[in-house]
Amino acid sequence: MTTLPISEARERLADLGNRVALLGERVVVERRGKNLFALVSVEDLELLERLEDKLDLDAIRAAKKESSKPWSEVKKALGL
Repeated sequence: MTTLPISEARERLADLGNRVALLGERVVVERRGKNLFALVSVEDLELLERLEDKLDLDAIRAAKKESSKPWSEVKKALGL
């Protein structure tokens, strides 16, 4: 993983985009020594989103098991 100051990342954005997209490199952009954001491939982003979705579903299933109210009442209370 590469870390660059935002000023350098701004100047090299096209090159960084190619490195991320074609080589799968991850780049962290920082300002004043603090991480601001990361450039990652679309594949990495899609994987992260799938993992988040799975965690959300697991949490919903766990909450549903713990709830003493029927799901229909929970949905109604939440306005769904």
